[in-house]
Amino acid sequence: MTSIAEMMTHDHRLCDHAFARAETFAAKGEWDAAAQALNLFADALNAHFDAEEQELFPAFEAATGMTQGPTQVMRGEHVEMRATLTRLREALASRDADDFAGEAETLLIMMQQHNMKEENILYPMCDARLGAAATAMAGELGQRLTREHAA
Repeated sequence: MTSIAEMMTHDHRLCDHAFARAETFAAKGEWDAAAQALNLFADALNAHFDAEEQELFPAFEAATGMTQGPTQVMRGEHVEMRATLTRLREALASRDADDFAGEAETLLIMMQQHNMKEENILYPMCDARLGAAATAMAGELGQRLTREHAA
């Protein structure tokens, strides 16, 4: 993977897969397995958000001078998705299939919309604006996220 867009889009798919596993187990009423899968998903999602918020977004903002633009919007959406994840965990802890399904659907829609903006707008902007540094940044992000997924 040579670009930020490729690296981060790949990580979106890994997060999506982990989320789908949690949904599948919950739908079957396999609550312990769902909890384990949800924890793996939450770890992956938070690692992805942290990589963006701590590395990618600051690099983009430094390169462009834009601090009130797309990165601010993405950070706000991260806050909303983290709050939905908290409600999803609460539904799982109480083994409430209906609440879990509702929160899961909400989170899925939020992630789909968020990922589309990042994959089609922000990541290509990062690759373009960071220039030669984009390849190095993609490598660093890839290493960081690989460590997090392996943990």
